[in-house]
Amino acid sequence: MFPTFSNPKKWLWNVLGAVTLFGLVAFTEHRIRQSHCEAIIVRLREADGQRFLTRKDVTGFLTNNGADPLVGKPYDGIDLGALEHRLGRYSLVKQAHLSRDLAGNLLVDVTQPQPVGRLIDGEGSGAVRWLGGQYISDEGRFFPLSMNYSARVPIVSGDWFRQHRTLADKAGRPLLELLTYIQQDELWKAQIAEIDINGAGEVTLWPQVGNYQIEFGTPDGLATKFKKVKLFYTQIAPRRGWDRYHRVNVQYRNQLVCE
Repeated sequence: MFPTFSNPKKWLWNVLGAVTLFGLVAFTEHRIRQSHCEAIIVRLREADGQRFLTRKDVTGFLTNNGADPLVGKPYDGIDLGALEHRLGRYSLVKQAHLSRDLAGNLLVDVTQPQPVGRLIDGEGSGAVRWLGGQYISDEGRFFPLSMNYSARVPIVSGDWFRQHRTLADKAGRPLLELLTYIQQDELWKAQIAEIDINGAGEVTLWPQVGNYQIEFGTPDGLATKFKKVKLFYTQIAPRRGWDRYHRVNVQYRNQLVCE
């Protein structure tokens, strides 16, 4: 006789346990499939405490402002993938994931975009009008301002944006790297207030305090150029006076020009 059947009583209990477990799993799946949406629970994932959306905003997006209610609707009539796609169409939503729990709640996890700059309106003939401005995300895409929150990021402007509507492509990637570099460094995040990019892609930085401008040139060699800016901040200006200079140029290799 095989060892498995050496203890018939034990074998019987094992079979009964397996059948019971299978039955519970099947019953649970059936209950979930047949259950109704009891409530919508929105969980917002904030970036550095920045909240551009509210839970009410997300619920409104999901239900077409109440035109397509979900609470009380059976789950076999709810397409979670389609709802995720609906949320993803809104530019204030970076990523969305929907699931449900055993209590019948619809769980909505939303990740918001991380801003690295705020683009203000263009000026002049042919300029792109931004209707009050837009944020630039850490992915290089533009998303609208929010009535709920105003992020502390540098103001960005300039003729370069007349021809470019994104920083996510090859042309915009160097500028996106510059904005990200500033945002990730506590010193420059606190010091740099405005960034202007001319039509040729050359950058001018304006500090929070002082009447001087920093001529940065093209957005490359970031570590080297900011090292020269830091030299001006720590050694030159404190000794000779902050009001003495109106122009600091760091764009040329091995040169730091202060006038």
